[in-house]
This record gives sequence, C-alpha cells and structure tokens, in this order.
Amino acid sequence: MAEYFRDVNEQDVLLFIDNIFRFVQAGSEVSALLGRMPSAVGYQPTLKTEMGTLQERITSTKEGSITSIQAVYVPADDLTDPAPATTFAHLDATTVLSRGLAVTFKVQCRN
Repeated sequence: MAEYFRDVNEQDVLLFIDNIFRFVQAGSEVSALLGRMPSAVGYQPTLKTEMGTLQERITSTKEGSITSIQAVYVPADDLTDPAPATTFAHLDATTVLSRGLAVTFKVQCRN
C-alpha cells in the first residue's frame, strides 16, 4: 500500500511497523510448514533474504519516498539474536529502551 502511494500517487509516505518481529515469526511458521530445515535459533534459513527484500522496498524514488518507523521486539533482551540483528542491519538509526525505564514510566503514568 505504501508503494502504491509513493509510485502511483507520487506522495511521500510515513510507514509505521508496530512489530517487525511478527514478520520474522510468520516467515518461520511458513518455512516450517514447507518442511525447510531451520537455521540458527530455529529461524527460517531465508531470514536475511526475506528481511532484505522487505527493507529494500522502503526507499525513495523519483516519484516519492517511504520513511519507516519500526518497533522491534528483542527476544530475551538479546540484541545478538538473529531476528533483531538482521533487522538492525537495515536501519539507519536505532533507539533501545531499557525495561527499567519502561517500568518507571508505567508507574509515573498510573499516579
């Protein structure tokens, strides 16, 4: 849909992806259904290719641009896990929020 607005309507698009990890999970499930042998930590062997294909579509063209803000779930807070590590490789900037800060923020919001 974002590509349609960029290419056909010649508009600049802001794309929010609320959790790119869901894309990885879906790919892993499809891969298992197809009988593919899982790679590191049980992810699909095509993880890097699939993530690269998705992320490369978020780009600027002569007609317009797509800018993306993505939330990334990090399993067990392990930044070296293949899913977030593959995602981070395609991002221009990252901000990592600590769990401690999140808990403090929740407490302040309740008061």
